[in-house]
Amino acid sequence: MTDRSFIARDILYQKFKSKIINNPDLNRSLVSFQANKNNPFYNWFKYREGFSEKLVTYLLKNLKPESGIMLDPFSGSGSALFAANSLGWKSIGIELLPIGINITRSRIGAYSIDVNDFQRKISEIEDLNFAAHYDAKYALNHLKITRGAFPELEEKALIGYLSYCHNFIQEDRLRDLFIYAAFCILEEISYTRKDGQYLRWDNRADRPQKSSFNKGKITSFREAILKKLHQINTDLNRDISFEKKYFPRPILYQGSCLDILPALPDKTIDFVITSPPYLNRYDYTRTYAIELMFLGYGQAGIKNLRQKMLSCTVENKDKKVYLKSLYCESDFNKIDDIFNSSTALQEILLILNTYKQAKKLNNPNIPRLVQNYFYEMCFIIYELARVLQDGGIVAMVNDNVRYAGEEIPVDLILSEMAESFGLTTKYIWTLAKGKGNSSQQMRKHGRSEVRKCIYIWEKSKLFCQ
Repeated sequence: MTDRSFIARDILYQKFKSKIINNPDLNRSLVSFQANKNNPFYNWFKYREGFSEKLVTYLLKNLKPESGIMLDPFSGSGSALFAANSLGWKSIGIELLPIGINITRSRIGAYSIDVNDFQRKISEIEDLNFAAHYDAKYALNHLKITRGAFPELEEKALIGYLSYCHNFIQEDRLRDLFIYAAFCILEEISYTRKDGQYLRWDNRADRPQKSSFNKGKITSFREAILKKLHQINTDLNRDISFEKKYFPRPILYQGSCLDILPALPDKTIDFVITSPPYLNRYDYTRTYAIELMFLGYGQAGIKNLRQKMLSCTVENKDKKVYLKSLYCESDFNKIDDIFNSSTALQEILLILNTYKQAKKLNNPNIPRLVQNYFYEMCFIIYELARVLQDGGIVAMVNDNVRYAGEEIPVDLILSEMAESFGLTTKYIWTLAKGKGNSSQQMRKHGRSEVRKCIYIWEKSKLFCQ
């Protein structure tokens, strides 16, 4: 298709053009996990998704300085929850993936332990022969993708350590924190490294397909676990007294926000800060496969997680029938109509389906992915508008994307949906430097940049749902 149409997207751009503002206070570090590096709790586990606590502090102080109730429906490792708590807000998080749930719960649990008990227990295990405590009851049930991830002797030591924790640490929160320490070092002691949305395998691993990659030193389990435990101990002694001042702790729901948001009462939230999965085909269940396996997820469990996620991979199936079962007919039809009324989105879907027929897409399921993503986001935005108090604010971090050279203005399409549900677009804040397209797309379509944004929506006090 050479004669591409941009009419609907151009009209939408003109509608929001005055709202698109470069915010010099924002940068990539602030709007990503990178600015969390100096926060000790985020150094325990290398979680690379989401935004920083500093961004949350900036948004709350500048947009709504009076504390209230903050919601993050994609809460990840809890950045928004803990940052809001530290400013006196009550925070509510919803997270589907067990990785984020485990990180958040471990941090909450760390507030409650006796740091002296933690330190004493570290001293007790420093000279322990972990392998001698090996109990097959606690052996890892590997997935196909994780088989052979650890050197044999190191995996035996890991299982011995877990066996010791379960059999000899009686206090629940203390035991959980020791097990969490092992969770935090899995990549370090493995033959793998997270690379995009896949695991990159070291050439020393016993795998059918050998690679030339060498990740360098593979740390022994003993060295890694003792270093991590001492790091946690140092951080707790330094920061736990500060953190204990803030009550109540975050409220955390595990599950899909498509399921949980409809159960929240109307007009109870003052501020929503969130970053949904981007429309970029990123599959978190593959990136964190070793950690999911460690937490007990098998092939069927991971497949189920992948399908319950907001549609962000080409493997996600249509959720329309399921969503219809959650809503009364009038509400469902209203949301469905808003989705279908997005002419810019329909324009994109028409072009992508034309490319699909011409076999110009690197995956034929991309049009379905784009449709499902916006369909589900339409329901989520409806719910955010419903649960917001009058005058409440949504701050959403997201990126635009490009497929087969076609830019998809995620920021404009979602803002149009938000306005259909009674939210006003105050700003579409952009970073000075956007996101470049992939090397594959650059070869085919040239170098181009898409917007990295934070959308700021406000609920009108005059609007009635």
